[in-house]
Amino acid sequence: MQPSRTTPESRQLRRVALSGLLGTAVEFYDFLVYGTVAALVFGDLFFPDADPAVGTIAAFGTFAAGYLARPLGGILFGHFGDRVGRKSMMLLTMLLMGSGSFLIGLLPTYDAIGVWAPVLLVLLRVVQGIAIGGEWGGATLMVVEHAERTQGARRGLWSSFTQLGAPLGSLLSAGVVTLVAALPDDDFRSWGWRVPFLLSVVLLGVGMFVRLKVAESPLFTKPEPSEKPPVLEVLRRPKPVLLAACVGIGAFTAQSLLTSFMITYAVDEGYSRSQVLTAVTVASGVALLVLPTASALSDRVGRRPVVLTGAIASAALAFPVLALVNSGSPGLLILALALGHGVAQSTMYGPLGALLTEMFGTRVRYTGASLGYQAATLLGAGFSPLIASSLLASNGGGSTPVSLLLCGGAAITALTVWRIRETHTDALQPSTTRSATPTPEGTPR
Repeated sequence: MQPSRTTPESRQLRRVALSGLLGTAVEFYDFLVYGTVAALVFGDLFFPDADPAVGTIAAFGTFAAGYLARPLGGILFGHFGDRVGRKSMMLLTMLLMGSGSFLIGLLPTYDAIGVWAPVLLVLLRVVQGIAIGGEWGGATLMVVEHAERTQGARRGLWSSFTQLGAPLGSLLSAGVVTLVAALPDDDFRSWGWRVPFLLSVVLLGVGMFVRLKVAESPLFTKPEPSEKPPVLEVLRRPKPVLLAACVGIGAFTAQSLLTSFMITYAVDEGYSRSQVLTAVTVASGVALLVLPTASALSDRVGRRPVVLTGAIASAALAFPVLALVNSGSPGLLILALALGHGVAQSTMYGPLGALLTEMFGTRVRYTGASLGYQAATLLGAGFSPLIASSLLASNGGGSTPVSLLLCGGAAITALTVWRIRETHTDALQPSTTRSATPTPEGTPR
């Protein structure tokens, strides 16, 4: 038997998939490191005059600021990604993401420069948010469009490499923060918290090296100068982008509440920092297995059934997960996050890469998919920790508001799934043969 030949197209697809994985890993590493450190010490370091509860809310407010900038990044990088090319935007977004995280690691605290410390922190978060707003769309559609050429029937599986960056970034961030959090408290507060941010430069270097070697999307062709800006084409028929945003809300609500917010909540419930970070690490490891499985399954049975299953599971587990966390048992804490984040959230999140990119034509895909995805992150993940912290402060610490937020996000996703049609069997066409507006696969049923 002769060994199978590896074609240049298949080699390029693997390289693009690795590029997408690294880019999303940098994205989630940067944001989850921030969320974790904000939960542990940023209230004291950057908002020292505030009440502890207010300081936590303020720290998560800067977390939300990064998400507020994401839709702007989706429009900005989506425009140039659809007009100039995918590859150049992927390089720029990764450079801005990694640089922003590195600079946060060098940032003076409130004791050193006063009010300028939180101001600069918010500014760097906004820069990161703009960059991340364009990162996911470019990385995901590059994988999907390359996969269409050689592996059209397995777009879900190949797009899962980009989605795997989420648990990988979470795993890396939790592991690094776990190591530095083991330092004596004074050392952690004085310099240890900076280490995870400074280490992001390693991921940045590897990611840039890989991305410089990828080829432009085989489906992309430069549009005529007379064509309308992609964002105007997308917003002229806004229903597809609204559906794309709503279908992702459940996954991002669960991701945010069961990672960065849960660290604050569980520590307040009496767990040690190392116990909580261990639970997040285990949950991320479970997600690394569930996510590609759910994505591959969506190639066979469709995107809609898999996402709907994850949404139902997330809603069903919302109250049991918080009950397990409230038990005070480290083992049950691990089980709670493994089920809620590792299984239910990953089942919702896995097929989103393929689903959202399939909802738009090639000439507006970068803009449309980015806007839908980033609006979902803003509504689902950007405000969830802030809302949950505020509700807990006014509710005496009861966990019911957190469970209701999880149920609400899952319900929005489940209802939206019924309003979109299946896309996994639709072929993607080059932009020269495709309408500039969202295609029928992005319209409601």
